[in-house]
Amino acid sequence: MIMNKKDLRIVYMGTPELSAEVLNFVISNGYNVVGLIAQEDRPVGRKHIIKKVPTKIVAEKFNIPVFQPHKIRDDYEFVKDLKPDLILTMAYGQIIPQGLLDIPKYLCLNLHASILPKYRGAAPIERAIENGEKVSGVTLMEMIDKMDAGRIYAIRDFAILESDNYASVVKKIIDAAYQLVDEEIMPIIEGKNQGVMQDESLVTFANKIKPEDERIDLNKSKEQIFNQIRALSPHIGAYLYLGDKKFKIFEASYYDDVINNKQEILIENRRLLLALKDGRLALQMVQLEGHKMMNNVAFINGYNFLLPSLVK
Repeated sequence: MIMNKKDLRIVYMGTPELSAEVLNFVISNGYNVVGLIAQEDRPVGRKHIIKKVPTKIVAEKFNIPVFQPHKIRDDYEFVKDLKPDLILTMAYGQIIPQGLLDIPKYLCLNLHASILPKYRGAAPIERAIENGEKVSGVTLMEMIDKMDAGRIYAIRDFAILESDNYASVVKKIIDAAYQLVDEEIMPIIEGKNQGVMQDESLVTFANKIKPEDERIDLNKSKEQIFNQIRALSPHIGAYLYLGDKKFKIFEASYYDDVINNKQEILIENRRLLLALKDGRLALQMVQLEGHKMMNNVAFINGYNFLLPSLVK
């Protein structure tokens, strides 16, 4: 039985920035990471320049071998040569086949960004904010051949505030993951934490964000639209159309309960407002198609000739 984290051979699987932050912590915390498996590097921006995925940058800094198979279900035999005791995953991005799950000496663990069994799936952070959840967290769980359905070993939760958006919740996710890595992995390996099975009657799913999820439905309530804006900011941006231009909203706040006869964006008391069926939101950060993101003052000064204008 391994009793020292330095002797625990870990293969880490993850791709985006939040996963890179956690990988850096795992390494700095004294664990022996013997390999990284990440998604392939992809072209970024208008010039389609190939950029390394964030976890790869961290792994290379520590001289850790990096593997980026196109489809992990078809290409994982190389993992056997790494002789892992544990596979630790956070936001890898592909379904992991049973053959790979069977390789580690002990087990495979996943850091999932929700309080399971709620929000299994690809977009737990966005969906929790979108649904107005007041509490979320990270679950350290066993990986099995069913999505996010393994036994739960530990949870670290935190509050989601009205002032939070996707970016600020990600920071809380990272901090919660740090705690789980620091406090829970070795007790699991040592057999001191046997975990508990999930209650399948409480399962909900967090489906991937699709293009149609980004457009604001003006028939929804002020609260629903406010939560959608928070859930998609700043990495995507919820949008509507101002005339024939896509108009993204990255930051908003509740303003009042005044009900307009029509839905529009207007200026009142030097504030940029979105009038809805049950009240109004104040808009702080926006982006008109073809322009950079700007605050409400800059928009009012430069584009007030567009207002008031019906939105759709």
